[in-house]
Amino acid sequence: MQDIEQELARLEPIARQLEPDSRQRSIHNQQVMDYANDFLQRLPDLKTFQPDGGANLLQGMPVGEQPYSMEQVLEALAGDVDYDGINPASGGHLGYIPGGGQYYAALGDYLADVFNRYAGVSYASPGAVNLEKSLIRWMGDLVGYPAGAAGDLTSGGSIANLMGVVAARDAAELRGSQLENSPIYLTEQVHHCVDKAIRIAGLGECPRRIIPMDAGYRMDAEALAASIQKDKSAGYRPWLIVASAGTTDTGSVDPLQTIADIAAFHGTWFHVDAAYGGFFMLSETARSALDGIQHSDSVVIDPHKGLFLPYGSGAILVRDGASLHKAHYYDAHYMQDAKSNQQDLSPADLSPELSRPFRGLRMWLPLMLCGLAPFRAALDEKLLLAKYFHHKLSALPGWEVGPEPDLSVVTYRYLPKTGDADEFNQRLIKAIHDDGRVFVSSTVLNGTFVLRLAVLHFRSHRQQVDLLLELLNFHAIRLSTR
Repeated sequence: MQDIEQELARLEPIARQLEPDSRQRSIHNQQVMDYANDFLQRLPDLKTFQPDGGANLLQGMPVGEQPYSMEQVLEALAGDVDYDGINPASGGHLGYIPGGGQYYAALGDYLADVFNRYAGVSYASPGAVNLEKSLIRWMGDLVGYPAGAAGDLTSGGSIANLMGVVAARDAAELRGSQLENSPIYLTEQVHHCVDKAIRIAGLGECPRRIIPMDAGYRMDAEALAASIQKDKSAGYRPWLIVASAGTTDTGSVDPLQTIADIAAFHGTWFHVDAAYGGFFMLSETARSALDGIQHSDSVVIDPHKGLFLPYGSGAILVRDGASLHKAHYYDAHYMQDAKSNQQDLSPADLSPELSRPFRGLRMWLPLMLCGLAPFRAALDEKLLLAKYFHHKLSALPGWEVGPEPDLSVVTYRYLPKTGDADEFNQRLIKAIHDDGRVFVSSTVLNGTFVLRLAVLHFRSHRQQVDLLLELLNFHAIRLSTR
């Protein structure tokens, strides 16, 4: 016992180094805040895209027994992490579907991490769980779900879509040999994470019916109805329709109301991936485009997109909360204290996760400190910026612009008088990336290489869109005369 006591006396002061005292906290807090504030002050003048970088960190700062100073750590971050690649904090981020990074959300994360509330079960942190439930209920009301709906805050749309697919699978009680006889209906524009979710959920054997789309890349509802009827006549059991409310490639919104009617008629689960487009429900001008979402059985919606929160903020909502619970409930002896004191379902009852952070604070704090009005205004602004870009580029010679945007994504390309258009546009986007002041992305539609504008960042305004228009036209003319 004496040896144990001596070893404990030796280890304790070393282990206590994990707990900085108030003086150390004050110094380090100030250093980190100064570093963050310097970045935010410089942000308007920083490039949105800076290729390469980051290679030196692994070589220059190996993990070892002895610590580095805060100055050394921040210098390494500045040199090898925070200023390379795509700058997601920049309003010039007009590619993919931009994430946000709203400042008050960062303060929410800071507080959540300091207090370290475990938000998996109500017994452990009733206040944190109830705060998250209030956010789920608010989103459910926004979508139009009834009181019996349930949901969960997730790490993003991928996990949320997986949870929706699993809930649909278990509601349909699909097993074994039934899979080959149970088709899934979707379009080529459904996000690839849905395909991944189908495989992870053990549904890879289910036939997939790829439904044709109209000229605006929206699901053809008549073709959907015909495909389902054909399958039923052939003895198949249709069970899942996956629609999109804002596709990644084109921002298109499927005809949700008509699809909801078809799903109800045939008794199929209707899942909507609204990861990108869902929060446009806050916009009076866009809400009609999303009509019908209230009749879905499950919907995915990402706060790190339409509410401009940091990456890692998704949500799943399920109309019948019992279906979400049926698919994700748990039982374990070591959790018996939590279960015996639990009066309502906890996030761990509704999600694959047991250990999970207090995600809700990063969403709740901005909503409390800003109110909804700035979020509505920002979303309306993005819708108008997409229309503005579409109109302006359409008026310039040589440009082929895609359909009028349903939301805030616009596809386009330049048609050179000679040469291969795909190769030309590949050189054009490289020129934009080399410039670095704004960032746009590309995709392939019907075998054709096209560029795309995705304006959703809360720091993106007319200034960034005008700069993109100027750069596109300048480089298109320059490359055409080479």
